[in-house]
Amino acid sequence: MNIEVLGALAVTENGVSITPTAPKPRQVLALLALHADRVVPVSALIEELWGAAPPRSARTTLQTYVLQLRELIAAALEKGEPGDGMGGEDRRTAKDVLVTMPSGYLLASGDGQSDVRAFERLAGTGYRAMDAGDFPAAARQLREALALWSGTAFADVQAGAQLEMEIKRLEESRLCALDQRIEADLRLGRHRELLAELTVLVNRYRTHESLHGQFMLALYRSGRRGEALEVYQRLRATLVRDLGLEPSAGLRRLQRSILTANPETAAPAPRAAKDRLVPTS
Repeated sequence: MNIEVLGALAVTENGVSITPTAPKPRQVLALLALHADRVVPVSALIEELWGAAPPRSARTTLQTYVLQLRELIAAALEKGEPGDGMGGEDRRTAKDVLVTMPSGYLLASGDGQSDVRAFERLAGTGYRAMDAGDFPAAARQLREALALWSGTAFADVQAGAQLEMEIKRLEESRLCALDQRIEADLRLGRHRELLAELTVLVNRYRTHESLHGQFMLALYRSGRRGEALEVYQRLRATLVRDLGLEPSAGLRRLQRSILTANPETAAPAPRAAKDRLVPTS
């Protein structure tokens, strides 16, 4: 089974899509696919579909959605070629793929591919390379991890409470990987190459201090000191207006070092204690 959620939802078995078009069965599959090979409790699925006030028929309706998914899985399993390990007595059934457990349901991936797991593996390798000071490897691994994203996670799924929480978690993971990849590129002297990308990012994440600090540093190193200071002033105005907060101490130090052309600006942008992630709509 191949699972893609970092963008549009796409789940295939034997190369055949098992992704339903109806919104609620699609939600069920999305949550099961994200937690593939782990039990998703019935309570979590019901909350995802109906929130805090499910109908009395919630469990029965959920079972209907599971049956619909199994029909799609069964049709995909029928496409298995002879000799592919799926035939005869060893052939998996739909109930082997979408398993009923005492407390919920489990989608068995059969050691298939998952873009989330691939992203986490590559990002983890990149973080370890950063910690070891191997910035070329870190930039390469993190760039490869970020390339797995084709848009917002579950972009075409109607998200309830459970998926909304997971979407936020995945977006935070993506931003962490992006932040570290940009830091690796800065350490490699790629400041001019980063300017266009950072221009877009700081306009999208208007209160993300680390991205603004990286943009300031890239501008300063590119001989654009005045523009670097303007980025700080715009960020400060936004933070004060929208959140009632001043920039972090680390960002203020960076601004002062740019004002005085201090050698500190040769170092990477300081990390804020907690970046405020407020993307524009």
